[in-house]
Amino acid sequence: MRHCKSFNHLGRKSAHRKAMLSNMATSLILHKRIKTTVAKAKALRVYVEPLINRTKDNTTHSRRVVFSYLQNKDAVSELFRTIADKVADRPGGYTRILKIGTRIGDNAEMCYIELVDFNENLLKQVETKKTTTRRSRKATVKKETSTEEVKDSAEVVEPDTAAEKPATEE
Repeated sequence: MRHCKSFNHLGRKSAHRKAMLSNMATSLILHKRIKTTVAKAKALRVYVEPLINRTKDNTTHSRRVVFSYLQNKDAVSELFRTIADKVADRPGGYTRILKIGTRIGDNAEMCYIELVDFNENLLKQVETKKTTTRRSRKATVKKETSTEEVKDSAEVVEPDTAAEKPATEE
C-alpha cells in the first residue's frame, strides 16, 4: 500500500522521470506549445509553473535554481527574457492543457500543453469577442407580459376616466 501518493510516477524511476520532465519543460519554454499525453502534461504543469513563478524576481539565485532544474542555458535565458515579461502581472496559471482526443496506437489521451500568454489565436479571439448578455426565454416572456399589463392597465384607466368625466359634468 502506498498511502499519501502525492504525484504520478509515470511508470519510471526517479532519475528517468526528472530527466523527462526537464526535457519536456525545456521544449515547452522554447516552443511555447507541445503535444503529449494528459498524464505527462499534468505532471509537467506541476513541474514548470513554480519555475515560471521564479522568473518574477530576476536574481542570480533564481536563475541558478531554474538552471538546476532545466540544465539548458537557452531555455533559462528565454524564460527570464521573454516569458518573464508577459507573466509579470499574472498571479498563477501559466499553462493551459487542451485535450485533443486519443492516440491511435494505444488509445492514450492526448493533449496540447501551452503557455497561456503565447497563444496568438486565442488572444485574438478574446480581443475581438463581443460582450453579449445572455437572455433566457423566461425573462423575455416576463418582460412582454409586464409591458402588456402596463398597456392594458393604461387602456383601462383611460376609458374609465373618460366615462367619469361626462358623469361629473352632467
